Amino acid sequence: MAGEGIATGDGFASTSAGNVPRAHDVGVDNATAALASWPTPRQVPPSHRDFVNRVAELALLEEFVAHAMDGPGPVVAVLTGLGGVGKTALGAHWAWLAAARFPDGQLYADLGQSRYEGAIDVGGVLGTFLRSLGVHESRIPPTPGGRAALFRSVTAGRRLLVFVDNVDHAAEVRALLPASGMVIATSRNRIGALILDGARPVPLDPLGVTAGSDLVRRWLGESRAADAELAEMVRLCGGLPLALRAVGARLIARRRLSVHRVLAELADEHTGLDALTGPEGAGVDRAFDAVYSSFSPTAQRLYRVLGIHPGPTFTSALAIAAAGEDDAAALDDLWDAHLVEEIEEDGSRYRFHDVARVHARRCGRSDPEPARETVLRRIVEFYRVTADAADRLVLGPRLRLGTAPEPPSTTAPVPRPSFPGRAEALTWLDDERSNLLAVLRAAAERGWHDAVWRLCESLWALYHSRKHYADWIESHQLGIAAAQWEGRPDAEVRMRNQLARAFHELRDYDRAETELRGAEDLLGVVDDARLSGVVWETRGLLELAGDRPEKAVALFTRAREANVGDTHGVLVQSYNLGQALIAATRYDEALTLLDEAAAKAEATGDHAMRPRIDLVRGQAYRGLGAVDEAITCLSDAVRTASELGLYAKEAQALEALVDIAAQTHAADVESAGRERLRVLYRELGVGRPDTAPDRS
Repeated sequence: MAGEGIATGDGFASTSAGNVPRAHDVGVDNATAALASWPTPRQVPPSHRDFVNRVAELALLEEFVAHAMDGPGPVVAVLTGLGGVGKTALGAHWAWLAAARFPDGQLYADLGQSRYEGAIDVGGVLGTFLRSLGVHESRIPPTPGGRAALFRSVTAGRRLLVFVDNVDHAAEVRALLPASGMVIATSRNRIGALILDGARPVPLDPLGVTAGSDLVRRWLGESRAADAELAEMVRLCGGLPLALRAVGARLIARRRLSVHRVLAELADEHTGLDALTGPEGAGVDRAFDAVYSSFSPTAQRLYRVLGIHPGPTFTSALAIAAAGEDDAAALDDLWDAHLVEEIEEDGSRYRFHDVARVHARRCGRSDPEPARETVLRRIVEFYRVTADAADRLVLGPRLRLGTAPEPPSTTAPVPRPSFPGRAEALTWLDDERSNLLAVLRAAAERGWHDAVWRLCESLWALYHSRKHYADWIESHQLGIAAAQWEGRPDAEVRMRNQLARAFHELRDYDRAETELRGAEDLLGVVDDARLSGVVWETRGLLELAGDRPEKAVALFTRAREANVGDTHGVLVQSYNLGQALIAATRYDEALTLLDEAAAKAEATGDHAMRPRIDLVRGQAYRGLGAVDEAITCLSDAVRTASELGLYAKEAQALEALVDIAAQTHAADVESAGRERLRVLYRELGVGRPDTAPDRS
């Protein structure tokens, strides 16, 4: 509920209808700047400059794109082949070549990053796609089906490329299909069901001797290795570009190392990575072993440490925390050897190739169990501390169940991060979404219950703002179990209430009721009155959803009283109570309450609450028939919400303001308001209030 900025000026002109806002005050001028600042998504990973061969496959993709531009619906190309054969590299290279054909953007999702026990949160992927296309959070439906439908609506008629990496099943692709454009999917499986749907197969075989030799020769030069040696290297690496890159990087780094010696090392029998790479796996594994053995002890340790990380990506800050030391050169060594790759242009985030991750985890198992546990505890502590800092910056003062305990004696303290601002903190939480859930699971599996519920509590800023419902539900189920193990009824109340809010937003009122009753049963054994307040607030929301406003009034009144001493909490409950009083047609009482709340928000600088309170005040005045006062409040709400970027609230206020303008025959105001609403609905992606829940 936090925000920044403040409304200025009154912006009214006198007309026969009373105080009516001038046309520019409804925000049409702001639309141009907002639209101009929204970037066209170009999310596909960058292509390698040394990309070779694949001429036939590139020609197939060129053939397919012509159909994508002409026919109805999207064209789907499925790139299949062994792990490490270059499927992502081919797709990325072609996307770079064909960028001009997709002026509306390129979306990218690596499903391998979020797959857990074979399942993918498709709704979460769709939510990310919609945000990337400029759809406002308030318009994104809660259910996967609703998000898929909106995604098709938003992409209709657009020349868009959707790149879906590491697909396991046809259903994962079907759910992410746009209405038009082209889709590239990569998979180790042939996914015959997609072919039956009309997808175009593009199988990738390992590189042949000629293509593989050409690739290595580009790196080493003409004189470093004989043709026969290059051919043998390609054979021993299974023709897989990933393994060839790892070996090539080692030879480049060590100019005195002979190709003959490397070939002897590769020929040494060793357990392979057959599960990921097929019969070529043994050669790939030997290639990785040879590169690993060439690292310094520090780089070897970092490789093993990162193999213990349960999440799919990592930052340099996580690497430092997990290893317990800052050695940028070690991370550079892993990157130079192509064992990790940058997934952000600024080099802030990395990931293993999935084949390299398996190898790193195997190497990590060579360390004693106590050492591995210490590393994992450092990782959990890093996310607990950093998520707590991000949550506090995003949401500011709110009910929290105290500071976290000191880290275990085996774990060095993690420095508290400093985010530049609220937006950066929320972005970090969203970028770390898959890692946060993976760390929660790992901590829960090891019985580190205190860390689980504390980390879960700090994810409220993420889930409240980004609506990753599947993650929200699973994390809080883990949090409830952890609180029970720890004998913390206050934490269990907190977890159950936050889980009930997820079900409320999903309109799954039965499950929300179940969680809320579980929380209410524990209120008698907790001391903090504010915990009762948050439970009564959620109960009030359920009563409003059930069209029982008088019951909601009683509950929000109790919640407000429970927050005495917490100024922001009182303002939030006043806002809720005002809506309930209006629903009960008790307009005078609502105005008395809301006028007091507006003055308090102004005095305390709680600017994000001002447009919300003014919106509800305008509704109360309108209920009393006080049109001039309603216009004043709604106009203030429009301006302030626009300045703060609270476009959903701006749209709600504009709806009411335009309706009044139509009744008072203020044609210029009505026209300007409707124009701004069209911008909000269609281009900024804000939905009408009756199509999405209020997410204040």
